[in-house]
Amino acid sequence: MKHTIGIAGLAVMGENLVLNMASKGFSVAVYNRTAAKTEKFVSGRGKSDKIEGFTNVADFVGSLEKPRRVMMMLKAGNPVDQFIEQLLPHLEKGDIVIDGGNSNYHDTIRRLALLEKKGLRYIGTGVSGGEEGALKGPSIMPGGSTDAWPYLKDIFTSTSAQLADGSSCCDWMGSGGAGHFVKMVHNGIEYGDMQLICETYQFMKDVLGMDSTAIHQTFATWQKGNLNSYLVEITADITAYKDSDGSPLLEKILDAAGQKGTGKWTVNAALDCGVPLSLISESVFARCLSNNVELRQQAAEHFTGVVTAYNGDMNTIIDHLGVALYCAKIISYAQGFGLLQAAGDEFGWNLDFASIARIWRGGCIIRSVFLDRIADAYQESPQPANMLLAPYFRDTLQNGQASLREVLATGIRAGIPLPCHNAALAYFDGFRSGRLPANLLQAQRDYFGAHMYERIDRPRGEWFHTNWTGTGGNTTSTTYSK
Repeated sequence: MKHTIGIAGLAVMGENLVLNMASKGFSVAVYNRTAAKTEKFVSGRGKSDKIEGFTNVADFVGSLEKPRRVMMMLKAGNPVDQFIEQLLPHLEKGDIVIDGGNSNYHDTIRRLALLEKKGLRYIGTGVSGGEEGALKGPSIMPGGSTDAWPYLKDIFTSTSAQLADGSSCCDWMGSGGAGHFVKMVHNGIEYGDMQLICETYQFMKDVLGMDSTAIHQTFATWQKGNLNSYLVEITADITAYKDSDGSPLLEKILDAAGQKGTGKWTVNAALDCGVPLSLISESVFARCLSNNVELRQQAAEHFTGVVTAYNGDMNTIIDHLGVALYCAKIISYAQGFGLLQAAGDEFGWNLDFASIARIWRGGCIIRSVFLDRIADAYQESPQPANMLLAPYFRDTLQNGQASLREVLATGIRAGIPLPCHNAALAYFDGFRSGRLPANLLQAQRDYFGAHMYERIDRPRGEWFHTNWTGTGGNTTSTTYSK
């Protein structure tokens, strides 16, 4: 029997995706570099007439229907390149290689060019949802060789999460590295969401003095409203969880956050595209700072903040806190979608932002009811100047900014760090400013480097230089005029 698709890599995501596909009726060949792992899987969790294990690459590839579809669920980087090299001798023109790991989109673009030169087709696809999502239905974001999509559409749309309206949390993202770029931005937004929630938790604990029960109840209440999301849901569960001695387990976990690199890639991409991704950038740096545990503990012995205890009405400030979290979340997503829009324009991907918001609505880590609002906004205006100008988000921020300001003022007086909330407000205030002090910055650049400036009384694109000291020349540095 020939198999519909082959999955290489039987770590957590690979195993569960195989089980998911088999449960939807697809026949799956599996391979893992360690033969013992393959044998353990097919004789245990993967014991099924829809799943067959292979211990060498040639037999694995040979067991597949043509055009062959080989999906790699491998660690990003060299392992992907090395396995592609193992595959190449056994593939034929028109076969499809799929990378379902968290690869950098630059690598995907490079691999796509390499394989297409050999007559093969290549897909870089983001898969989000963690262990549970891979098993029950993740959000899937494929991109690459466009003519390969018809051969994968049925498999991917069937195994992805399904929404209440019957639609699938999978859609074609675009050519080149579009799939992995969209997944990368998803992960960057995830960093921002998580850090905003963590800052909110610290505000409750350290500023308001709330115990774990009260914190749990607040998150559980928020889960029933605008803030309904997977991350708020699991935060409610985590804050209620007790250790074996009956005390909150959360308070015993070391405050050092891990990261796998996709957040950093998102920030780098924003810098490359010239997009102000300040909130997500701060979320990455917050993780970096958290890892300096010993240094922070040493500094805590020498520095104390000018702490002002909160003595206002608890219900009022908690209401402000919920609104502030929601407003900051809106700004974070606006920055993320702004990056998608800039990259889509640069690479010619023709990204469908309403579709992206919709497929993130289920299966993935950032799934939330809030994404329906984004999908609606982009449905009404597919290419807006900025998501924040859509009526719903514009009105929400206009009405909610006072809460964000109140939370930040209270947190600053109490001496706790709120980097992502701060970044949200700073971006909002900059975004809504008709005039920023960059006029002085341009004058400084022209003074020391003759980089020139534009004038408000002349058309954009017309450049000027001033001999500020009277001793300089008239030579200008046009290379850096923008």
